[in-house]
Amino acid sequence: MKVVLFCGGRGTRMRHEGVGGDIPKPMQLVGPRPLLWHVMRYYAHFGHKDFILCLGYGAQHIKDFFLTYQFALRDGSIEMLETDISDWRISLVDTGLDSPIGERLRRVRERLDGDEMFLANYADVVADAPLPKIIDSFAASGAGASMMVVPPTSNTFHVIEMGEEGLVGGITPVSEMPLWINGGFFVLRQEIFDHIPEGGDLVADGCMELAKRGRLLAYRHRGYWRPSDTVNQRLELDSSWSRGERPWALWEA
Repeated sequence: MKVVLFCGGRGTRMRHEGVGGDIPKPMQLVGPRPLLWHVMRYYAHFGHKDFILCLGYGAQHIKDFFLTYQFALRDGSIEMLETDISDWRISLVDTGLDSPIGERLRRVRERLDGDEMFLANYADVVADAPLPKIIDSFAASGAGASMMVVPPTSNTFHVIEMGEEGLVGGITPVSEMPLWINGGFFVLRQEIFDHIPEGGDLVADGCMELAKRGRLLAYRHRGYWRPSDTVNQRLELDSSWSRGERPWALWEA
């Protein structure tokens, strides 16, 4: 199956926290390779090696990386890995500097070659999710789209239960609430394009409309899942990699 990766976001939360230049979020390093490589390696592990990269902000960094396929080691040297992705097919598509994700998807539709089902990912999250099981459950459901959902990971915020007079009856960390959030891993059918207008969004438009029609499937994943929206989250992943704690690196098992 083809894999569509949304790589065009500006990553404003990272830039506000000190990441300079125009390096896009998926190109931030986790270990010796960019976060984007880790996401792609996950899919390749399960045999899905036909990638469509939706580029936008900082597109040249991504193009340069794959056209030369090199990365800088921490000692400042450059290492070439010509065979590491030799069986991957990668389409680099400029989908607009400020396009919403739904519009980026619309702009690569012809690259899907009419395939009824395909995969999609925000390219800034890693997980140890059982991809074959996700695909099989979606295919069997006949739904128009599948979204992997995960429990909130933050323990910073707490939900307060209180009565009308303001007396607190309970305090619960958000991560312990019976809540699910979008995990950024999608399995989609061509049907999704019927519900994304020009300039629209994948979730707010496409998935929302499918949900109203009873056509959106949620796959609950309680295993390892980590986003990389901020500098601290990316540094946490990098530190975890350095310690040898890499639950998302299923290809190392």
